[in-house]
Amino acid sequence: MSPARTTLVAGAVVSVGTLLLAGCSGTSDSSSASPDSINYALPANFTPNWILPIGTAAHLNTNNRSIADSLWERLVAYDGSTGKIAWNKQASLATAADFASDSKSVNITLGDRTWSDGKPVTSRDVEFWFNLIKGNKAEWAGYNPGKAPDNWTSFKTVDERHFTITFDQAYNSEWMLANQLSEITPLPQHVWDKTGASAKVSDADRTAAGAKQVWTYLNTAAKNISGYDKDELWKTINGPYSVTSFSTSGKVVLAANKKYDGGEKPDIATVNLLPFTTADAQKNALRSGSVDYGYIEATDLDQKDSFTAQGYTVKPWSGWAITYMPYNFNNPAMGAVFKQLYARQAVQRSIDQTSLAKVIFNGTAVPGYGPVPQAQVSDFVSPTQKDNPYPFSTTAARELLTGHGWTEQGGVMVCTEPGSGESQCGEGVAKGTKFQMQVLSQSGSTVTDNMMSAIQSSLEKTGIKFSIKTAPVNSVLSQTPQCTSGQSICKWQLSFFGTAGSWYFNAFPTGDSLFQTKGGSNFGNYSNPEVDKLITASTTSTSSQAVQDYSAAVAKDLPVIWLPAPDYQISVVKNGLGGFPQDSLANFHPAQWKWTK
Repeated sequence: MSPARTTLVAGAVVSVGTLLLAGCSGTSDSSSASPDSINYALPANFTPNWILPIGTAAHLNTNNRSIADSLWERLVAYDGSTGKIAWNKQASLATAADFASDSKSVNITLGDRTWSDGKPVTSRDVEFWFNLIKGNKAEWAGYNPGKAPDNWTSFKTVDERHFTITFDQAYNSEWMLANQLSEITPLPQHVWDKTGASAKVSDADRTAAGAKQVWTYLNTAAKNISGYDKDELWKTINGPYSVTSFSTSGKVVLAANKKYDGGEKPDIATVNLLPFTTADAQKNALRSGSVDYGYIEATDLDQKDSFTAQGYTVKPWSGWAITYMPYNFNNPAMGAVFKQLYARQAVQRSIDQTSLAKVIFNGTAVPGYGPVPQAQVSDFVSPTQKDNPYPFSTTAARELLTGHGWTEQGGVMVCTEPGSGESQCGEGVAKGTKFQMQVLSQSGSTVTDNMMSAIQSSLEKTGIKFSIKTAPVNSVLSQTPQCTSGQSICKWQLSFFGTAGSWYFNAFPTGDSLFQTKGGSNFGNYSNPEVDKLITASTTSTSSQAVQDYSAAVAKDLPVIWLPAPDYQISVVKNGLGGFPQDSLANFHPAQWKWTK
């Protein structure tokens, strides 16, 4: 979701009456339906918890990024709000990106923009971000070894509105623009460049030690959620909205920035982003009329007419995403089993994606067989991925296990032939190991609960015991991090945070964050040198074949359990609210919303 947009997934808004008090986290708003405000329902148990426009591993939530983008516009903003994924110059600080003929550098031009305190947005604000990331790359969730900032060899200021970034080699300019330069968010250097010891501008970010001090200062401030509305740090903005309030329960109120001088001028003065503990609580709020922009689950599609009768329009929100459960390859109990390809094949062949998409998701999901989104037509998906290399068959799954030294005992497969031979369990798998695994799954969704139960039943037929534990999505993300086998936090085995899709890509769907060795969002510590080479090729070659080669290899190697990719959500929007398509990158853009009647 961003985990990450990066990112991992997020969601919707609400306003509440008495029906919401039990299910919504302390909100008491009334219905808006006015040109001055909107109530938008956030996904169940997916509450915003970060304001800093630099993601860290525990804060990969698309809600966080959408809010940050509303306060601090990106250098190069990509979204699908125009109906296709493209550079949205209206919401960007850069007006031009001119790549050198050898594809080894880019010259950027900034628009004539100002911060809310009247100071100009300059190349120095971009360099400030650049230096912070350079000095703290391991802490940045967007970092993947060898990619930004490693592949940016220099930052050269030409003047206040022009600068050049030089690369270590030639790159695919489409990938560089959409996936690397789009990560840059110019920051108010004249306000944020301090260490906390002094309120004076220190320029400390120009040194490695200084960059770490500034990073610590900013991240410490960002942890004080209840203080966001009062902290002067967060008041110097250049985006269309400012934060009026931000509660620890997840309720956020945004106010139109009257000093905004960009291209996406807000029409709605107040935006209420409201949290819910369950999808049912949010649905009750819709029925009460206290939500302007909400959602229903796939299981509720038979109730569509009841919502349209109340003055709503129901429209699916398709996502540029994949859905999966990562294995923890470093788990001390099951990591050795997960490292066996035949074992992962047995698990994958036990997942009936077609039935899950049709029955559990009521036809609002598409099966996904690899690392590239399949809900939209693109040149990125390989024939191998499209054709499903591991079709559902619990009989074939059982044969894979029994052919590699496993015997069913009491309904569960047990390794009875340890060793690394062709018909043995594999390196590191001890005799007597039971094929049993637990998932920590996102709570609050009936659809997710039903899917996990269906998977549990299917795996049981193969002889694999699958137990389910649930928690709010922010807790799932914090409890299932990258880890080494000796760490106590490494006891997790499988993780699921994909009720609305697990990973939403940038425009160019490469796997450097997810599946490259030590990638910033490679939660399960998957590593395959051949896949690393293919990922690198996909970022440097201008041929779509490079991405397809990567698609085929990862589809076959199964770094995760592939699952159906659902619509991001089935939106329920009050009639008269419009002015925008729904962004397939799963971001919401309040500046684009308007009441049309």
